Amino acid sequence: MIIDDFQAFDHYLGLNPLFPAVAEFLRQTDLNSLPTGITKIQGDDLFINVQEAPVKTRREARFETHRRMIDIQVPIGGAEEYGWAPIGALPATTYDEASDMCFHDPAALQTPEDVAATYFTLTPGQFAIFFPQDGHAPAITPTGLRKAIIKVKA
Repeated sequence: MIIDDFQAFDHYLGLNPLFPAVAEFLRQTDLNSLPTGITKIQGDDLFINVQEAPVKTRREARFETHRRMIDIQVPIGGAEEYGWAPIGALPATTYDEASDMCFHDPAALQTPEDVAATYFTLTPGQFAIFFPQDGHAPAITPTGLRKAIIKVKA
């Protein structure tokens, strides 16, 4: 996991061959002007999904992981809190190949509050990069918010 300000994104360009295209997209695009939903940048290998996230507490948040894609999560309209834990600390779950998503069972004895190694808050102008080994519980917000998730092929 990486947490930083957008001004520093160029420091991470060598981590993935698609990160330079992400940097160029971010330089040329006002995220506030993007419509809700998916905007393709480079087909299925690189796209952005703009969402409206409802009010959610830490206890309501669900940990997720991905196998094929890296998430670059960006709050657009307000602060967003995240839980983070290494994938090995999360309860076992079923992987959905079509959505590249593992939602870790919210009914399991371990809740995000039990397993989160770290909680942190991002504000607009900041980002978090979650790699396949990073369990993350996104969109913890007392007011709801608009956010963007840049999906990058791992």
